[in-house]
Amino acid sequence: MRDVLLIALYALLGAAGAGALGALALRALRRRSVAVSLAVVAAVPVAAMLAGTLAVARAMFLSAHDLTVVTTVCAVAAVVSLGTALLLGRWVVARSAALTRAARSFGEGGTFAAPGGGATAELAELGRALADTSAKLARSRERERALESSRRELVAWISHDLRTPLAGLRAMSEALEDGVAEDPARYVRQIRAETERLTAMVGDLFELSRIHAGALPLRPSRMSVDDLVDGALAGAGPLAREHGVRLVGDGVAAVPVEVDGGEMARVLGNLLVNAVRRTPADGTVAVAARREADTVVVSVTDGCGGIPEDDLPRVFDTGWRGSAARTPAEPGGGGAGLGLAIVRGIVEAHAGRASVRNVPGGCRFEVTLPVAPSP
Repeated sequence: MRDVLLIALYALLGAAGAGALGALALRALRRRSVAVSLAVVAAVPVAAMLAGTLAVARAMFLSAHDLTVVTTVCAVAAVVSLGTALLLGRWVVARSAALTRAARSFGEGGTFAAPGGGATAELAELGRALADTSAKLARSRERERALESSRRELVAWISHDLRTPLAGLRAMSEALEDGVAEDPARYVRQIRAETERLTAMVGDLFELSRIHAGALPLRPSRMSVDDLVDGALAGAGPLAREHGVRLVGDGVAAVPVEVDGGEMARVLGNLLVNAVRRTPADGTVAVAARREADTVVVSVTDGCGGIPEDDLPRVFDTGWRGSAARTPAEPGGGGAGLGLAIVRGIVEAHAGRASVRNVPGGCRFEVTLPVAPSP
């Protein structure tokens, strides 16, 4: 029993010494190639086995011939193991180099394609992660280009919308100042109307800037969807009567939601005003609300005749008006293609979503909001 313990002790000391030397070698070579690290890792167990075997062999007082045989066998095993490790290391290094080149092209060209051929599980997972990152960056760049195009379009439209009324205001003010206005009271009314429209436009721009900056202040409270719809219908009633459009609010479910009442009133008001202005006289604008699982869907259906399919993805973009014509917004409307962008921003700030689709005779805007939790 004592001999066995001594053999185990000698083997332990030899293996521990080899392991310590291997750890020092790995630390010293940590900045070198993966192949070198693999060679060191392969050499550690071989050296541990060799050291333990030689220590035990010497302790057992083997003959010189037997000690030479044991040493030769261990040395051959060590050489073969190191050679195999170096060959495998070169294969791993080649895969790493291919992945490095692909990643470098990802940084230079903006796209990443994982190199073909077999790879270790870790390298394959890294390649998939880089491919996913490349796809996300491509989508982000596409959104950025769309936003930049939308901003340029908005600046062009806003410049046009400001230039026209400002020129009119200047002409009317000069006519009043020179005393050549035939009907000063009418000029004053027009100046007030244009001023109110410009004020509304500036207010929309300020609201949109807060939405884009994520700084829209919300004061949510629990309320029923039918109350929101009733208030919006009452607010849009005068405009609907002026345009000869019927407002219908049937089928509105009393679903509780937790929203900022003022902001959601603006959402429904924008949708209703937009629908009334694009529905011909004697047409109908219908509002409905239904519950779907844990959400409530509020819809506004108009009789505009529908939106071209190519324009549907752009309906909620900033500055979109449904045509490329840069005509001024309606008097009193205050619009510059901002209303629907504000709608989407407010709805998304409430963890909801806004969408639009064509229906027979018109289009339907839908606002989906989460249902308020039970008290």
